[in-house]
Amino acid sequence: MDDYVSESDSDYTSYWRDWFISSRGNEYFCEIDEDYLTDRFNLTGLNTEVQYYQYALDLITDVFDLDCDDEMRETIEKSARSLYGLVHARYIVTTRGLAKMLEKYKKGDFGKCPRVMCNSHPLLPMGLSDVPHHKPVKLYCARCEDVYNPKSTRHAQIDGAFFGTSFHNILFQAYPALVPAKSAERYIPRVYGFKVHAAAALVRWQNKERNEMRKRLRKMEVDSGFKDAEDDLEMEEEDEEEDDDNENTA
Repeated sequence: MDDYVSESDSDYTSYWRDWFISSRGNEYFCEIDEDYLTDRFNLTGLNTEVQYYQYALDLITDVFDLDCDDEMRETIEKSARSLYGLVHARYIVTTRGLAKMLEKYKKGDFGKCPRVMCNSHPLLPMGLSDVPHHKPVKLYCARCEDVYNPKSTRHAQIDGAFFGTSFHNILFQAYPALVPAKSAERYIPRVYGFKVHAAAALVRWQNKERNEMRKRLRKMEVDSGFKDAEDDLEMEEEDEEEDDDNENTA
C-alpha cells in the first residue's frame, strides 16, 4: 500500500484488484475474473479460514462501503490479500487460470532457473503445502525437476498455499508440448583443462559405500567378509568416538 498512499480511498477501493496485481512483490499472481469471484461455489469453505470474510470479499469485488477507522481497514485489507491468495490457488487450475499463468510463464515473469545446464529455463511458482501459513512459495524448474527459492525477499514472503502443490503439474498435463527435454549435459570436473580421471571418483565412492556397509553389518553382528580391512574400520570408529568426545567436552 506504500506505493499508493497518495490515492484517494474511492480510487483505491474501485481498483483493488488492479492495485494488488501491480503492487511490487505480487508479480506471481494473475488477475482473477470477476465472474469467478462472485460465484459462491468457488469460495466454498473460505469463510472459515479468513477473518472478516464478507468485508474482504466486498473489498476485492469493489463493493466495499463500510465506514471504518484506519486500523479496521488495515485488518480487512490483510484479510482481503489472504482471501485473494486462497481463491487464486483454486482459480489457476481452471482453464482460464491456466491460460493466464501460461502467458506469464512464457514471458518469464516467475524468473529463470539458476542452474547453468538448464540454460535459463523459465520457472513456475509452487507451494510445498496446501495449508496456509505453513510454507512460503518456491519455484519449480521442469527441466532439472528441482525446486528453488525466489531471489527477491518480497516474493519469498508469499504463502505457498496461494499457488498450491498441484498447479505446476496440472499445467504441464494441460499443455504437454511445454514439457522440456531433460538436459543431457553434465558438468565435467577439470584440472587445468584436463578431465579428472573418473576412476578416482569411483574409488572414493566405493570406499565410502564399503565402509558404511561394514558399519551396518558390525552393528548387526554379521561377518562382513572384509578381513583385510577390519583394522582400518576399527581405527576409523575410534577416531570418530574421539571426535565425539572432544565435541561433548567442548
